[in-house]
Amino acid sequence: MRTVSYKKASDDLKFVYSENNTLSIIFKNNEILMGIVGEFNNNLKELEKMTETSIYSRGNSILIKSTQSKNETVKNAIVFLTDQFINNGSIEKKDIISSVNKFMIEEKTDKIEYIIKTPKKSVIPRSEKQKKYVRALNDSEVIISSGPAGTGKTYLAVAVALTMLLDKKIERIILSRPAVEAGERLGFLPGDMREKVDPYLRPLYDALYDLLDFEKIQKRIEIGDIEIAPLAFMRGRTLKNSFAILDEAQNATDTQIKMFLTRIGENSKIVINGDPSQIDLPNKSLSGLRRSREILGHLNEISVVDFDHTDVVRHPLVSKIVKAYSDQNFKK
Repeated sequence: MRTVSYKKASDDLKFVYSENNTLSIIFKNNEILMGIVGEFNNNLKELEKMTETSIYSRGNSILIKSTQSKNETVKNAIVFLTDQFINNGSIEKKDIISSVNKFMIEEKTDKIEYIIKTPKKSVIPRSEKQKKYVRALNDSEVIISSGPAGTGKTYLAVAVALTMLLDKKIERIILSRPAVEAGERLGFLPGDMREKVDPYLRPLYDALYDLLDFEKIQKRIEIGDIEIAPLAFMRGRTLKNSFAILDEAQNATDTQIKMFLTRIGENSKIVINGDPSQIDLPNKSLSGLRRSREILGHLNEISVVDFDHTDVVRHPLVSKIVKAYSDQNFKK
């Protein structure tokens, strides 16, 4: 829990952030609190309805429980209303509408800039790093991202690639991963080549199926608009009018990543994604992900985005697990 003092609104407010996405706004002046709450809590009920949040009045506090962004929207609205009450001695419904619109419009404008619309859902980045990543996916020719599981590296890249394919800005999507270890020894596995590599590429399929109907994805794969292949199959090719993503790049060697990057052709993008904390190579020093960031990060055409546990968008516990392991490794 952290406490932040707010110097505006006549120093009457104090904000306490709790880990369970609850924000407490503490009032020093009960008269101002009653003015904000309104008769029979009507002002808070109006705020709840307009912001789709849960707001409670307890003692000398107003509690807001929702997402972090919505909590901030309601907090800003209450600060606005506090100043309004101090200046005018009352709050009307139009003031509540103004307080919410003022900040929700800003929030929506920010989201519209980064929204990724796919046939099944709209994808919106949930952190500043994810916004930076989406911007890079749209603007840069090569993107290198690293960070823990659950930060949206693969999902956001697949979403942007799919929208570009459907908008006919590119002709195909190429999704690749190191199949097994660094040498990609597939011969001992049963079945044909696709059956051999499919288990290693399943997370890429999962992202596609979440964004576009199964039948449409299968059709795109059959006609070659979407290609999913192990990293070894990229050698000797030139990727034109395409969006290529190398996932799990921490398990690719320096030479393999160089090979993949140099496949780039006209009107193409290449994305390198990986988690440096999950290297499966027998010799972890052979991983080329970190080295690619160091060698290429200074080039204007290449964007480097580093995620951490604060960007995890899976179950909240995942972020805590990632941080705990990261802290332990740091101590070592």
